[in-house]
Amino acid sequence: MKYMVDKEWLLKNLHDIKVRIVDCRFSLADKEKGSQEYKDGHIPGAVFFDIEKDLSGTAGVHGGRHPMPNTDELIHKLEEAGIDETVTVVAYDNGEGAFAGRFWWLLQYLGHENVFVLNGGFKQWAAVNYPISPEVPSFKKVQFNSDIRHELLADVEEVRAAAAGEKDVVLIDSREEKRYLGIEEPIDKKAGHIPGAINKPYMEGFRAGQFKSAEEQRDRFSDIAPEKQIIVYCGSGITATPNFLALKEAGFEKVKLYLGSFSDWISYEENKID
Repeated sequence: MKYMVDKEWLLKNLHDIKVRIVDCRFSLADKEKGSQEYKDGHIPGAVFFDIEKDLSGTAGVHGGRHPMPNTDELIHKLEEAGIDETVTVVAYDNGEGAFAGRFWWLLQYLGHENVFVLNGGFKQWAAVNYPISPEVPSFKKVQFNSDIRHELLADVEEVRAAAAGEKDVVLIDSREEKRYLGIEEPIDKKAGHIPGAINKPYMEGFRAGQFKSAEEQRDRFSDIAPEKQIIVYCGSGITATPNFLALKEAGFEKVKLYLGSFSDWISYEENKID
């Protein structure tokens, strides 16, 4: 797996000075839960990044519920955590892949290539009694040299073109089927999906709390031609990231994240919904 590491690898490299570990645990239902879990105990050496305070900007009229963070501010936080482009970074959540995936995607976007998601997350780490510590580490501040990869981010204009029927682009809605179909919508003020999008619920990329193999991910996406440009979205750019990861693992090269996702799409009154 090119973008993930297993718990055995992390245990072996736990004290490597060129490895940084990032705890991204979060709950959309209880926004303080992740930080409290971190304080109670985390993988030794891990620093904490909060989905909303660190990995998202302030929500406005457009941009969705979890908009892009200010990149200068994010880079400053990375530098304070001892993270530059030379270290290997491993991000984890509780195994959902979505919160660690958000961090992984942001570092990819900033041009950091050696960033991975811990497959199985903290839940599977703790299940085998691997080390846990309440100690908050400190690192010497470093300088992070970014190299923005604009090709990883889709804006609303690109999505509009895809929704209008652009042939070489595939839109993937990563939410569960009921939300895709508009049967229920627990969060956003409108229900349904972006016209033309196909539904690939992100949770179908997992088995027993871990990402399925690259071969199984290829099977999931076998109805998509490899040469197509793919744009993935969800409700607010969080749970689309496991699909982004899965597509990359499966060998798809042209993958973008519509970071504002459905919550950004519906902020424009002129945008249609199916």
